[in-house]
Amino acid sequence: MVSLLLENEVAIDLDDGGRWTSLVLGGREWLWPGPGLLTTSREGMSSYVDVGGLDECLPTVRGMPDHGGLWNQPWGSLEEDEDWDVVQYDEAVLLRRFNGGPTPDIDETGAIWADYRLLAPPGYTFIWAAHALLDCAVGTTINPSRTTECRLYADDARPWVGGAWPVAGGVDLSVYGPTDGTAMGAVLVDCPTVEVIDRDLALTLSLSCPGQPVSTALWRNLGGFPADAPYRSLGVEPMLGRVFDLAEAGAGDAAVVPESGELTWRLVVSARSV
Repeated sequence: MVSLLLENEVAIDLDDGGRWTSLVLGGREWLWPGPGLLTTSREGMSSYVDVGGLDECLPTVRGMPDHGGLWNQPWGSLEEDEDWDVVQYDEAVLLRRFNGGPTPDIDETGAIWADYRLLAPPGYTFIWAAHALLDCAVGTTINPSRTTECRLYADDARPWVGGAWPVAGGVDLSVYGPTDGTAMGAVLVDCPTVEVIDRDLALTLSLSCPGQPVSTALWRNLGGFPADAPYRSLGVEPMLGRVFDLAEAGAGDAAVVPESGELTWRLVVSARSV
């Protein structure tokens, strides 16, 4: 396993699905290191294994393949411009570049960002998510940038239950509370920016992709998953799409590659004191 340290702000592992293994902003680590299930690359594995950090999910999050088809593939660098990481899944090629190239810069607002390019046939339909698992304390709050529709997936229930943030299906999703044996996912529909407040710092994740459905997915595991050896984890996941599973996407619920055969988007993350 090779891990590339990028000025102590972002660390990535190209051999392990291009996974972000570290995100240091505001003087602290934000990414959860995982439950210790695996210490080697997941290359070639058929069933998803949770190892923490941030996985790039494409062309779906749930469904087939689970957590998409990138996490078990090694990434490379684009021959003509090594600033770009690159990986292919079926007929789609995904490229990713951090601001400043291999050594991301912190701008005057304290932000870093990643630019993405997807090259695929016109009309290619997909869900993408930056599946970020955060290392946060009990009592951490999740604050969307706007009032939003919320689609709750409780206990893998189908179909999802709708509601208005922060309550869906009778559950208040705004607080990462104490262990209660539950685990559920949710999609904050058409919500491009979310702030996560943990003690004296706030982490902001913001996604932009004009003309495409931009949302934020949540995964709140309070000791309810997996059934045989539950642990705690908090996922805050900027996403292109409005559902977890591409197979359940209705009209407007998935991103679509335009006639040019290329779609671009940007993910910005920053931290501030509160």
